Amino acid sequence: MEISSAVFEDGGWIPAKYTCDGAGVNPPLEFSGVPESAASLALVVDDPDAPAGTFIHWTVWNIDPSARCIDEDSVPHGAVQGANSAGTARYYRPCPPSGTHRYFFKLYALDSLLALAEGAGAGAVTDAVEMHMIETDELHGVYSRG
Repeated sequence: MEISSAVFEDGGWIPAKYTCDGAGVNPPLEFSGVPESAASLALVVDDPDAPAGTFIHWTVWNIDPSARCIDEDSVPHGAVQGANSAGTARYYRPCPPSGTHRYFFKLYALDSLLALAEGAGAGAVTDAVEMHMIETDELHGVYSRG
């Protein structure tokens, strides 16, 4: 299974459009090689370089396993979003206060749907993902301001 983006390469710079220096919308993401046994997909986006510890930028789950992408500035039909570290259930744009930060887009193939309510916290999402994970892949990008 693989996650990629048409707007940045693994380890490459995330374009400003997808950060607080631009429109702040989620970048387009593509998926391939999803296991046939997957009942759903989940995505967790985090920044381990945040000053107060890992900052969760986005959690999305119950993505249809036949989905091959998440379009720019969108959430897949039927998918559920959880709370980010800012406390909102949406994509939170990268906005590092200093230095260059790494942003990990982690895709998970799961053996079931997740029975979590919209706005569930990142801890509940990651615990549920770990219990149902079949396969995973990640894409990471970097960003710094000015």
